[in-house]
Amino acid sequence: MTGTPNPSSAGSSGAARVQTKISVTDPKIMVNLLGAKDEILRLIERTLASDVHVRGNEITITGDPAENATAERLFSELIELIERGETLSVDSVRRTAAMLEDATAERPAEVLTLNILSRRGKTIRPKTLGQKRYVDSIDENTIVFGIGPAGTGKTYLAMAKAVQALTAKQVSRIILTRPAVEAGERLGFLPGTLNEKIDPYLRPLYDALHDMLDPESIPRLMAAGTIEVAPLAYMRGRTLNDAFIILDEAQNTTPEQMKMFLTRLGFGAKIVVTGDVTQVDLPGGTTSGLKVVREILQNVEDVHFAELSSSDVVRHRLVAEIVDAYARYDDEQERAATQSVHAVPGRAASGGRTGRRR
Repeated sequence: MTGTPNPSSAGSSGAARVQTKISVTDPKIMVNLLGAKDEILRLIERTLASDVHVRGNEITITGDPAENATAERLFSELIELIERGETLSVDSVRRTAAMLEDATAERPAEVLTLNILSRRGKTIRPKTLGQKRYVDSIDENTIVFGIGPAGTGKTYLAMAKAVQALTAKQVSRIILTRPAVEAGERLGFLPGTLNEKIDPYLRPLYDALHDMLDPESIPRLMAAGTIEVAPLAYMRGRTLNDAFIILDEAQNTTPEQMKMFLTRLGFGAKIVVTGDVTQVDLPGGTTSGLKVVREILQNVEDVHFAELSSSDVVRHRLVAEIVDAYARYDDEQERAATQSVHAVPGRAASGGRTGRRR
C-alpha cells in the first residue's frame, strides 16, 4: 500500500481539503477491501468523514488533512488484517474503526489477530480491545476476575486459555465449576436424579469444551480427571495444584463461598472467576460474593480485576443496546430511590418504621 497526499479545492466551509491516494498492488487485497457487492466499501464510506473513491487499484480520499489521516490509518489497519490472513467482515471493520476513534495504544490489527486456539479451521481470538486486555491479564496474573455483561466472552475466552494451557502442558488439568443456584425454579421440583438436576447449570461449560476439543476426546479426558466439571459445592476441602480453575457465574456465590473457592488455590495453579454483577440469582437479601471481593482483594498483588462492558459484547448488536438500556434503567431507579429517601426526613436515619409488628 502506498499513500500520496495532493492538494485539492476548499470545501463549502472554507477549510482546506486535500486528496490522499492509496495504491493497493495486490488485487486480492482490493477485492477483500471492497467486500461482496461493495458491502465493506459502503460501510467504510459511512464510517469516515472524508469522501472515498475507488478506481482500479487506487483509493482516493478527499477531506481535510486530519480526516484523511484517520481514513488512511483505517485503510492501513484493514489491509494489514487482510495480509495476516483475515477476511474482512462488517463486524471487524466496525471494531477497527471504534478502536481508532478511541485512540487506543494497541493497534487494531494486533488485537484482532491474537490467536488463542485453532481447531478444524476455526480460530478463537479476542474480538475487542477489552477482550484482548482480559486475555493478557490471564497470562500475567495468578487470579483474574472477568466481570461484565452477557455476551462479552468472559467464560468462553477463559475456557480457551485453559485449553491452551493444558495443550502446552502448563497445567495438568482443567477444573470448571459453577454454583448450582435456583434461577426461578426449585431443584427439588425438577425431574431426574441429583446429577440430572444439576447438569443444566453446567451445560454451557460442556458446550464451550465441545467448541475447543475433539468431542471424542472429552469423555476420555473427564474419565482420567484431566477435565472436571462440577458444582461449586464439590470444591470444598480440596487443594487444587497444577490446575487451571474457572469459576463461572460467580455473581451467584455468597461471600463465604467465594472465600472457600479462592482458598482452594494450590501450587502451579491459575484461577479465573467470571460473572455479571447485574444478574444475581441469589435469594433476596443475600450479598453476592463477586460484588464484595474487589473491595477485599483490591490491594493484593497478582490478583487482577478485568472489567468488560457493552462495547465488548460480541453477540447480536441488540445485546449491547439491551445491556446499556438496563444500566440506564437501574441508574434511574437508584436515583429515584435516593431522592425518595431524602424527601422523608428521618427515614434514612431510623431505617423506616420500627416497633410495629403484625
